[in-house]
Amino acid sequence: MLWVSLLLMVAYGALHTIMAGWLKPRFQAWWGQRAYEGLYRMAFNVFALIGLIPIGLVMGMAEPRLVWQIPTAFAPVLVIVQFIGILGAGLSLLQIDGMRFLGVRQLRAYLNNEALPLPDEPLKTDGVYGLVRHPLYLFSILLIWPVSVMNEAYLGVCLGMTLYFIVGSIYEERRLVTAFGEAYAAYQQRVPRLIPFMK
Repeated sequence: MLWVSLLLMVAYGALHTIMAGWLKPRFQAWWGQRAYEGLYRMAFNVFALIGLIPIGLVMGMAEPRLVWQIPTAFAPVLVIVQFIGILGAGLSLLQIDGMRFLGVRQLRAYLNNEALPLPDEPLKTDGVYGLVRHPLYLFSILLIWPVSVMNEAYLGVCLGMTLYFIVGSIYEERRLVTAFGEAYAAYQQRVPRLIPFMK
């Protein structure tokens, strides 16, 4: 089941990448610029959530073959790491426009016939964005990995998600360099990508 869940995660990542890149100009051509600006981000997030359903079903049906089991004495440490993951992910979203990240703000503007596209967000380089350039990915990794009982299916999901975060950060960096130019290049020199305190 490890390879099945890992391949499903790779397929999910490929679909996510297609939606983030190849599909965008086609959506614009089919539905127009205003519909793209107002609806695409929300649609992207909804389909990303729907895409997780088959992975969840496979995990639910999988025979729970044990990979490792951490002694109960270490459970509080795992909970603390997961709490840091939740807290950090929350802070990452609070530092940016979370409603915009979800697509809610764009949808509201579209439905209320307000101006689109929304004004560009400024480059964030402080707070958790001063720790790593992709804090949402880092803290998501801290959330998914620290489990006391790891089975094959969930290990495949964790490996696939981690790979997706790494590859996704590379593609995101290209977009951010294009958007912010020298300011982002200087930020890249100062702040590590995913692992704190490591260049």
